[in-house]
Amino acid sequence: MDWSPLIIALKTGAAVTFLSFFIGIWTAWKVYGADNKIKCFTDSLLTLPMVIPPTAAGFILLLVFSTRRPIGGFLLDNFGIRVVQSWLGCVVAAFVIAFPLMYRNARAAFEQVDKDIIYAARTLGMSEGSILRRVVIPASAHGLISGSVLTFARAMGEYGATSMLAGNISGKTATISQKIAMVVQDGNYAMAGFWVIVVISIAFIVITVMNIALSKLIRR
Repeated sequence: MDWSPLIIALKTGAAVTFLSFFIGIWTAWKVYGADNKIKCFTDSLLTLPMVIPPTAAGFILLLVFSTRRPIGGFLLDNFGIRVVQSWLGCVVAAFVIAFPLMYRNARAAFEQVDKDIIYAARTLGMSEGSILRRVVIPASAHGLISGSVLTFARAMGEYGATSMLAGNISGKTATISQKIAMVVQDGNYAMAGFWVIVVISIAFIVITVMNIALSKLIRR
């Protein structure tokens, strides 16, 4: 049994969740404190990948990171970084698609924090970074946990953009979602069913862990 699709999917989900957690919190905090015009524009831009087809996002990423294009060629020639048809491409594509989930959950969680607490912290002379770390994040931990879980699940199951940018190279970029699609095309429904059960089992475990963590957080 070749478990590489599952390993690649898990690695991609973990990497995307790690990046999205920190970048999403920082971005949400910056947008949270911006004026309404900037907030509306930035919010629309950052959540755009949630509403466009993943294949459209993958096509845009392919144009950007193709080695025949300026950005892709620059990365390859100067740093030896190849995004197209590589595991890095899996991470980039999944990040673009899954990041809005972390950002939106963080934004929503920050909006629920009592603004008087933030004003009081500023009055006491705390820096914005300290307020974020010591006041806002602890008060909105439930939303951040939910966002992280959703981000992981979305990144692990990403198919459209990943196929466009990273391709379907066995043992390198072929994820579990691509594996299911390929075996269905081959008519091997038994193998497809096996991988579906694996995905459902992982999703169930992740959701259960999230519920346990949230329950402990609420009790505390």
